[in-house]
Amino acid sequence: MKMNLQNAQQQVDEWIKNHGVRYFNELTNMAQLTEEVGEVARIIARRYGEQSEKESDKNKDLGEELADVVFVVLCLANQTGVNLQDAFEKKLDLKTKRDHDRHQNNQKLH
Repeated sequence: MKMNLQNAQQQVDEWIKNHGVRYFNELTNMAQLTEEVGEVARIIARRYGEQSEKESDKNKDLGEELADVVFVVLCLANQTGVNLQDAFEKKLDLKTKRDHDRHQNNQKLH
């Protein structure tokens, strides 16, 4: 089954045009992406890692935070002319060819 990133990029573009007025510039979106990844890291570190989870963090939705990351990545792809569908398929093909035996032979993964 093929992931449809092209459709996701179109949906984000339509949302920006209808609700967001315009894209933030690339540097602002890069800062936004860093912020969103930090929020994901905070949840993971406290919920699944060794740090204790603060009461204020217990209701944070990991899925929502991951979706924020995806949204900003789609914005960056749109505004820089990257077709994520093509890029993802190429990356998956490369990883399949390059990493298949490496992971199969990694005793740490078994």
